[in-house]
Amino acid sequence: MASVVLSEAEKLYIVHGVQEDLRVDGRGCEDYRCAEVETDVVSNTSGSARVKLGHTDILVGVKAEMGTPKLEKPDEGYLEFFVDCSANATPEFEGRGGEELGTEIANTLYRVFSSESCIDLKSLCINPRDHCWVLYVDVLLLECGGNLFDAISLAVKAALFNTRIPKVRVLEVEEGSKEIELSDDPYDCIRLNVDEVPCIVTLSKIGYRHVVDATLQEEACSLASLLISVTSKGALTCMKKVGKGSLDPESIFEMMETGKRVGKSLHTSLQKVLDEEESLGATRQKVGFLG
Repeated sequence: MASVVLSEAEKLYIVHGVQEDLRVDGRGCEDYRCAEVETDVVSNTSGSARVKLGHTDILVGVKAEMGTPKLEKPDEGYLEFFVDCSANATPEFEGRGGEELGTEIANTLYRVFSSESCIDLKSLCINPRDHCWVLYVDVLLLECGGNLFDAISLAVKAALFNTRIPKVRVLEVEEGSKEIELSDDPYDCIRLNVDEVPCIVTLSKIGYRHVVDATLQEEACSLASLLISVTSKGALTCMKKVGKGSLDPESIFEMMETGKRVGKSLHTSLQKVLDEEESLGATRQKVGFLG
């Protein structure tokens, strides 16, 4: 993960501020930085989104392709995650560093999306055992300015909300074989219900307190963080500790409670932005990927 080197005096300044609920950029411990969210930014995808959170910049594209259902789930489609840590985002991503982080993020996303209720995978089935939609979710890290996992989860949810999958008709042809016909009407499509898709909230322990949406400087002062995935109703679906330090049970409980509270408001804010953007339809000004 991208990191910065701070002097002991700088670390002390940050830690003391956090104990007083006043961070270097003026935020309280439970405040997120202002996030910019834009969907439909990459033209050759089924859905896409870009999220900027402080100096963290994430681009996600979703491509729906026809595939074969997995043997153990013959009546469901599935999601595949791929994470590309661009060497432009931070020099530490050159060589193996970016690969390892990319794998760690992809594995975390698989865990977050492993819940049955997260996405209705049965709606992605076209023909049991034979055909289904596979959603390839590509995550590109353009810039790292702290709190990667939260920004990525927001971008993934926004891109899935923006995804449109063509409607399909299965036609019976002679000798019992089936033929698949894709609708060529762009408005005749399936939308995904993302109400149950969780967002990740990362809580970083700094001194005796914890903060959400840590900057790179704050991450350098934190020995341990707790990643929790929270649904829009505030339910916790999975969690994971990162960092070399330890967390005592009382801290973990407090962090979980903060995460649930903050996660609910994060979902509300994201959904509001997505709904507003969609209500503008074709009239909205697109900044676009290169904007």
